Amino acid sequence: MTFPKITGSNLLRQKLTLPDDLQGEINILLVAFIQQHQALVDSWIPIVGQLEKSFPAVQFYEIPVIQKMNFLSQTFINEGMRAGIPNHNTRAKTITIYTDKEKFCDALGIPDEKTIWVLVLDRQANVFWRAEGAFTAEKGDALLKAIQEEHN
Repeated sequence: MTFPKITGSNLLRQKLTLPDDLQGEINILLVAFIQQHQALVDSWIPIVGQLEKSFPAVQFYEIPVIQKMNFLSQTFINEGMRAGIPNHNTRAKTITIYTDKEKFCDALGIPDEKTIWVLVLDRQANVFWRAEGAFTAEKGDALLKAIQEEHN
């Protein structure tokens, strides 16, 4: 499965095309669909941050996926998120995508928007590992093993 080419903007207001503009040889995407998913995303931040420090080839990103809407509504949402995230690095690594969510989910085999998805991509945008929901030690171990195997 390959991550679809899609355009978004980070919270530094930079337009990016995914997966082309992702910086890692291995990219971990924390994909969320509603604001209430932030706690689930946050549960993964310690491990993905550690993996980023331990493996120079790894980068992680937060990817809010929101139904396509008009420019004014998008600006309101983006600026609200920006105001809530003062850290420059976090703003750079939070890339909001406004799209047809159903098509996006279908392309990635995501059955619904009830929880977050962690997708790990190689440089060719192939999804080689995935998990759903909150972080657990078992998922963390599996993620580490997948990255070690891909890294070697």
